Amino acid sequence: MIPGADKKPLSGWRAKVHEIIFEADTPAGRLFDILLIWSILLSILAVLLDSVSSIQAKYGGILYGIEWFFTLLFTVEYIFRLICVGRPLKYATSFFGIVDLLAIAPTYLRLFVPGTQYWVVIRFLRVLRVFRVLKLAEYIGEGQYLIRALKASRRKIFLFLFTVLTLVTILGSMMYLIEGGRNGFTSIPRGIYWAIVTLTTVGYGDISPQTVFGQALASLVMILGYSILAVPTGIVTAEMTRQLPDKISTQVCPHCMAEGHLIDAKFCRKCGGLL
Repeated sequence: MIPGADKKPLSGWRAKVHEIIFEADTPAGRLFDILLIWSILLSILAVLLDSVSSIQAKYGGILYGIEWFFTLLFTVEYIFRLICVGRPLKYATSFFGIVDLLAIAPTYLRLFVPGTQYWVVIRFLRVLRVFRVLKLAEYIGEGQYLIRALKASRRKIFLFLFTVLTLVTILGSMMYLIEGGRNGFTSIPRGIYWAIVTLTTVGYGDISPQTVFGQALASLVMILGYSILAVPTGIVTAEMTRQLPDKISTQVCPHCMAEGHLIDAKFCRKCGGLL
């Protein structure tokens, strides 16, 4: 039996809506995504302008109406996305499903908690769909390629971060003992904060050593920071050389909402459903 043969493909208007909303290989789907992205950008622009007090005082009512217009529009779109998939809960708990929900929730929460409407800037994440709209499917493949490299190096990165955490704890404690509260190092956590800022070469300058021994230790941490920052880059780069990007289509599985299928794929790479 062919894998996924028991998963019947969508038919009728649901199949048509799925093709328009989730794919960009047809003129209708491409037009829908272009209009969607413009709507997202305009809604975000309205929220940004609403945060400017002078503009809000003059055009607050108009911006409020625009925000509700786009929110209702995105709400209808979200409902249709749930309707035209085989497993609505699967989509609702996916990355884009959660982002789509978070994109409309703040406006409704605004009715109960003032100020939450500014969280709609999360909508900007939805613009990531532009890679499908512009038929830049190769970028999806490159994204999958990068994700595989990051997953393959996650243990090494975790070990690296644990080592850095241990190092900044020791350095922060040493600086606390050397400098003391009189020079701003009022506690070990404060010393750890300084070590993190210095080791990462950020250098806010809000706290700095004043004694000779403290400055000597700071110099060592600064030099050490340059070498440490190169480690995670080398880890990920080494894993990327072992991975090969695949040719990916814009096809989205109507059953489990999985993306990243090969161009010639006929069945979903995750659930085995017919594409």
